[in-house]
Amino acid sequence: MLQTPITVPSRQLPKPAAVLELFKPVTWFAAMWAFMCGAVSSGQPFFGNLHLVLGGMLLAGPMVCASSQAVNDWYDRHVDALNEPDRPIPSGRIPGKWGLYLAFIWSGLSLLLGLALGVWAFAATCLAVFLAWAYSAPPLRLKLNGWWGNAAVGISYEGISWFTGAAVLLGALPHPYILCLALAYSVGAHGIMTLNDFKSIEGDTRMGVRSLPVQLGPDRAAVLACAVMVAAQLAVVFLLAWIGRPWHGVMIIGLICAQLLLMLDLLEDPRGKAVWYSATGVTLFVLGMLISAFAVAPWSVAA
Repeated sequence: MLQTPITVPSRQLPKPAAVLELFKPVTWFAAMWAFMCGAVSSGQPFFGNLHLVLGGMLLAGPMVCASSQAVNDWYDRHVDALNEPDRPIPSGRIPGKWGLYLAFIWSGLSLLLGLALGVWAFAATCLAVFLAWAYSAPPLRLKLNGWWGNAAVGISYEGISWFTGAAVLLGALPHPYILCLALAYSVGAHGIMTLNDFKSIEGDTRMGVRSLPVQLGPDRAAVLACAVMVAAQLAVVFLLAWIGRPWHGVMIIGLICAQLLLMLDLLEDPRGKAVWYSATGVTLFVLGMLISAFAVAPWSVAA
């Protein structure tokens, strides 16, 4: 009697190119920029602290942000199989449960790097990793509601990264002025994330994701996003005026005025121009972050 041979499936490993695509390097910039702004706001010289700067940039972008992308793609794999079948996980280029394994591995490595950069950096990394998982993974899955999901991303990409940049170079809890800036720009990032959701209104509606454009409609969501971004920057202007840095505030007011002109075009066609505004108006927003970072740096040194 002939026996049917037993075939043992091969243990495939994901290819480096597929892993890099899973980690989405294009998304790292926002967190790395916020880290750099935080580092500038610390008032500490970069020369002599280059290892901290490079280590922190690695933590903010290629580690924490990349791990959040892996978590998101793993828990969205069924949706991506319908909408984006060429993504690394649904296409099989990240085989088996390697998407989940990479999310765990990169989260763990992020925590180890945060620990190496100091106690405050480790605390910030713990919060960032928690929010990354809470955003995508059940039972919280904050991304299902635009109010909570956008807040989680704004805090992680802007606030926590800014805080980490200052804390790593200072080796201590940053000055309250720095914390205020980090909070203000986290709020402003909520509006940026609302604009980011315009590109997936149809898919979100079908899948039950209650993004703000889905909840409020495109017109009202665009008005809200603009109002949030402007309000956050005005809060920064008031802070800079209060601490005696009015000229830095004037520069940010100039950037706000330029954004308002762009917002008028955005509000005429929110769905058609959301991506365009993200490439133009948001660029002016992040330039203001750097200006405000230079403005508070002297107080950090004095402290």
